[in-house]
Amino acid sequence: MKTWVENMINEYNVGKKALEDYREKLNLDIPSDAEEHKVVSEMISDMQYALEWMRKGRRPGNRRGIDRRAIYQRTTLMNMDIFPEINLEQPRRSLEDDEKLLIVEVLMDLSVRERQCYLLHMVQGKSYAQIAAEIGISRRTVQQYVERAKKKVQNFAA
Repeated sequence: MKTWVENMINEYNVGKKALEDYREKLNLDIPSDAEEHKVVSEMISDMQYALEWMRKGRRPGNRRGIDRRAIYQRTTLMNMDIFPEINLEQPRRSLEDDEKLLIVEVLMDLSVRERQCYLLHMVQGKSYAQIAAEIGISRRTVQQYVERAKKKVQNFAA
């Protein structure tokens, strides 16, 4: 399987070859063709520089630098098709009546403060400090309430 760099190197080689063929057809006796010859030669030179960079994985002409073998194979994703599709929009599902009753039963098993802290933290995503400031208790107390509530919910589910 080819990496993206190998594909780019092939494309650049094809483009460079086409430019070289075009340059060969130019007549240097004609002033406009002579100017065109100069521009095309610069383009070929730029493509050669880019090709050397892609082949080596570093700036051409540098003696120092990381000269690792297979740099692109280790630093790029070979095939993006191997990853599953990321669907951030999950379809909404309605809760059944027995599931709703189970949730109410679990929440009613918690004390008022445990339920309050647990719902603010787990459902609304508030931090312990935010909850503490909102209901007027210490952050550590909020943390204890949430931890106790989590244990009770976990035990209820088991």
